[in-house]
Amino acid sequence: MSGPSRGPGGPSPRSLGISIRGSVSLPESELMWRFSRSSGPGGQHVNTSDSQVELRFDLANTDALPEVWKVRALERLAGRLVDGVVSVRASEHRSQWRNRETAAVRLAALLAEATAPPPRPRRATRVPRGINERRLREKKQRSDTKRGRSGRDWG
Repeated sequence: MSGPSRGPGGPSPRSLGISIRGSVSLPESELMWRFSRSSGPGGQHVNTSDSQVELRFDLANTDALPEVWKVRALERLAGRLVDGVVSVRASEHRSQWRNRETAAVRLAALLAEATAPPPRPRRATRVPRGINERRLREKKQRSDTKRGRSGRDWG
């Protein structure tokens, strides 16, 4: 095993940076972590521990992403960015460590989705004539069946 690890959980998000896709990852030096007290229930412990995590990444000024990915992400995340910085929060867990892992996973997923290549354009195809004819034939049969149910000729 190479590098520091955290038992069965694997390598820590702080030691390696955050892997986005393939060999591209965000270096730890470009990640800004902020910790604060979580809201909600939890007893006296909540009032003394900073378990909420906010992870910020300066997308506009990074050199970690290829230029094409960076432009794509800046376009797609324009509504979420504040001065070119994307931020993710996590406060579900009582442990700061687990919230840090959650925030790192969320940021990685967000950037992976934002940097993904656009889908291939759909190639237009015609509906085969046989399918259209079958649809019209079934429609006619259904119409005849319903017409036969009317009680006009009962006398």
